[in-house]
Amino acid sequence: MSAPMQSRTTAAYYVQAVLSFTLSATALAAGIAYLPVGGWTRAFLGIGLLYTVTSSFTLAKVVRDRQESSDTVARVDQARLEKLLSEHDPFKVDGV
Repeated sequence: MSAPMQSRTTAAYYVQAVLSFTLSATALAAGIAYLPVGGWTRAFLGIGLLYTVTSSFTLAKVVRDRQESSDTVARVDQARLEKLLSEHDPFKVDGV
């Protein structure tokens, strides 16, 4: 069968993604905290920030799961094809 799936991301890419997310979330939270508006408006924007972050994680998980599912189906189909080809004998004559 084929080799196990390799990770497509490097450590540097992972660190960059984590730092980018952290910086953007921190900057937005600081911006909300220092807005010259009332507490209810600030709380509403904070809840909006949390909702956006959690829905982003959910979307990323769903996209990843769908990709992994399609990769798994393709690997199973490949394994079935390899089994059929290994069992096939082109010189075998039936009924003789």
